[in-house]
Amino acid sequence: MLASPLVTLPREGSVDALVALAGEHEVVEIVVGLPRTLAGRHGTAAEITTEFAGQLAERLDMPVRLADERLTTVTATRVLADAGVRGRRQRAVVDQAAAVEILQAWLDARAAALAREGRS
Repeated sequence: MLASPLVTLPREGSVDALVALAGEHEVVEIVVGLPRTLAGRHGTAAEITTEFAGQLAERLDMPVRLADERLTTVTATRVLADAGVRGRRQRAVVDQAAAVEILQAWLDARAAALAREGRS
């Protein structure tokens, strides 16, 4: 399974927008990037994100998972630069590329765990 970007939402009103998108696209699970510090600690951004995930979980009848997003923006920036996307064009899509990195890492880890359990 491959992750692909759909849309970047502004922070304000994003819970309502995500609820609508989840229904429109028949989503069965939500993965939210958790911005931990490089040391793996939860700072203010992680607390805000955890609260946001809780708001989503209250509104949706599906699992809402938190996935470590450390260094995903760095990885996404590197991937975009390698593809020749630079400057303003890169800044415009780096959040989507980072979201793809977060989701793809989560999907890959889930597939590996299922394979270890003998399920696919």
